[in-house]
Amino acid sequence: MHGKNKKTVLIIEDDNDILSMYKTRLEKDGFCVITATNGSDGLELIKKEKPDIVLLDIILPQIDGFSVLGAIRDDKKTRNIPVIILTNLSTEEDKIKGKILGVKDYLVKASLTPKEVSKKIKEHIGGNK
Repeated sequence: MHGKNKKTVLIIEDDNDILSMYKTRLEKDGFCVITATNGSDGLELIKKEKPDIVLLDIILPQIDGFSVLGAIRDDKKTRNIPVIILTNLSTEEDKIKGKILGVKDYLVKASLTPKEVSKKIKEHIGGNK
């Protein structure tokens, strides 16, 4: 399980380099980080670990990010977990779909550094102190 005072971030991302980069940054910023490289593993971790927030890619193997998000929202045990979409899909249609499914934020990977993403997470769930 996670440390008592640390906020837990679940990153669901299929690109290992990107996953590693965000994991390193968030751990450096004091978060407990758990990861999944596909949608079905991510969904399992959400149900098991109940993270404080989820960073979710859209294009994922097995179950895509929007389907994961729908499943999170359909389950009363997980529906209130904040989700930030972190993707390279930046169409207005995708952003609207994310909003309808209740995401806290829609971030485009290419336009933010891991440090900026960490800052956004803190805005939504607070720091660890």
